[in-house]
Amino acid sequence: MFASRGRRLWIHAMIGREPRYHGRMATNEPPSPSSPAAAASPSAPPAPPVPRTFSPDEGFAKRLDELDPLRGLRDEFFIPTIKALHAADHAQSAHAAGGHAASPTASRPDGHGPCVYLTGNSLGCQPKGVRAAVDDELADWARLGVEGHVHGKHPWLHYHEMFREPLARIVGAKPGEVVAMNTLTVNLHLMMISFYRPTPKRYKILIEDSAFPSDSYAVISQAAFHRFNPSMTVLRMVPRDGEHTLRTEDVLAIIEREGPEIALVLLGGVNYLTGQFMDMPRITAAARAAGCVVGWDLAHAVGNVPLRLHDIEADFAVWCSYKYLNAGPGAVAGAFVHEKHADRADLPRLAGWWGNDPATRFAMHPNFTPRHGADGWQLSNPPILSLTPLKVSLDLFDRAGGMSALRRKSELLTAYLQRMIDFVLQEVGGAGSGSAGGGSTLLEVITPRDPSQRGCQLSMLIRKDARAFNERLKAAGVICDFREPNIIRAAPVPLYNSFHDVWRFAMILRDHLRSA
Repeated sequence: MFASRGRRLWIHAMIGREPRYHGRMATNEPPSPSSPAAAASPSAPPAPPVPRTFSPDEGFAKRLDELDPLRGLRDEFFIPTIKALHAADHAQSAHAAGGHAASPTASRPDGHGPCVYLTGNSLGCQPKGVRAAVDDELADWARLGVEGHVHGKHPWLHYHEMFREPLARIVGAKPGEVVAMNTLTVNLHLMMISFYRPTPKRYKILIEDSAFPSDSYAVISQAAFHRFNPSMTVLRMVPRDGEHTLRTEDVLAIIEREGPEIALVLLGGVNYLTGQFMDMPRITAAARAAGCVVGWDLAHAVGNVPLRLHDIEADFAVWCSYKYLNAGPGAVAGAFVHEKHADRADLPRLAGWWGNDPATRFAMHPNFTPRHGADGWQLSNPPILSLTPLKVSLDLFDRAGGMSALRRKSELLTAYLQRMIDFVLQEVGGAGSGSAGGGSTLLEVITPRDPSQRGCQLSMLIRKDARAFNERLKAAGVICDFREPNIIRAAPVPLYNSFHDVWRFAMILRDHLRSA
């Protein structure tokens, strides 16, 4: 990527100061230069001088793309086209109108090129290698039937085991601490069966008030399952008046004050709504010091920000794979269980066949013997066709050089997005953007400006007709993500988004703000 000093100067030019890290950088490095993954990595081109002053011109964005050694990875993904999206909208409108909707208007942009796809935080783009990889498994099923479990190209009996090392690299874990299985909320319930063990004195669960609704449903239902009153059990943290994100010192103060009654601290590594990257090491350490169990929902963190779950000693974590891990809609999720819990006989768990010790699994005994590590929380044999796209995507993470390389590009790309939004607001008469005040009468970015406190997502609070504004962006070829009542989330993903994507988005945003 850009030289280290050049990158620091460039971020400084983008955001007006040096970034701070709070000790959050991952310890899981990419494969060594001699490894197969490193050998397959794209070779870095000679590094021309890094631009040290920001410019809103298109040529500046194109220059940054020329400097990006990861730019070739974009060609490994299908980026939806404007034409396809408009055709889908037209079909939906026609269906709603009884088959008589008007044709797409001539004012819409040329539909032959890719759209500006900034919603990888909702569903990642499809890697081009997925179809061939799935076809391989279908071919083995057709050719071998049940014998594909042992004689296939990738034998299904041990298929899930190939995900341990690449997932461990991404989340900062040991291979035996991670497992690809189920879906996120299923895994969350499985983890809470084992790790939420309330007592009459220690029974509370600490979450964000803006936690993803499924997390909220899960903790409320778990409290009720244990016969506790959810309204007295679930502690919901809210930001200070006039602020959009939580301050770490406030989180730590709540843990210190309420700690003796908190059984479980369960937070999002990156908040789905605001894009805030929580200070996971400090919060985990404080919660453990207070005697609390610590779990993390990494739906918006995995594949987005550097993680080191083993080193910070989180008890468990769960994540989905269809966002930044690009494994497709409803993809197989993942879970982490720290090695200190690997063989704990005192932990209750829901048992299933694939969590049993492989040495006795096919002896068909009625008694369950859990497998060592995170694998022991599995229930059923893995869904091969759903796991295969994840395998393809994880290979691309290794080709990129791992999370360290992707984080370097992500910091630059998101800083550029932030600076372009600032420019747009100045152009249309706004006062700037940022979660610490400012903003305009039309739009405010509520995600922290500090790169160490965010991933690639910027969340924009739209002050007037946010849903309609998002639809106008889509009609112009920009796909962002709308969340009620007034938030539009834009996430430039370093694996496949370009600086020119961000420039196109900013110009479209400017035009629509002018007409708002």
